Amino acid sequence: MEESQKVVVLITTDSPESARSLAEQLVTNGKAACVNIVPKVDSVFQWEGNTESEQETLLFVKSKLSALPALVDLVRQLHKYDVPEIIALPIIGGYDAYLDWVDSEVD
Repeated sequence: MEESQKVVVLITTDSPESARSLAEQLVTNGKAACVNIVPKVDSVFQWEGNTESEQETLLFVKSKLSALPALVDLVRQLHKYDVPEIIALPIIGGYDAYLDWVDSEVD
């Protein structure tokens, strides 16, 4: 595994269609090597002083830390939410060949 840091970025969207569109843009624009789409998650959150509950779609985006600023910018441009969830988690290990592939696919 190379020294560049890989991340998994969690992003929620309002629908599977929005998730697929966003995933395709992230991969096509070299900001992600792979995006997994989980079509239904139940989210409970505080918004503008109220407890809200929504069904959302969750994306698991495999990328690199160096691509994160551009990834965040692209998501903010394309996302329907005013404040989209964009959370990056470090990948601390894994299968070297896969992690090298992620490295080679992301700008």
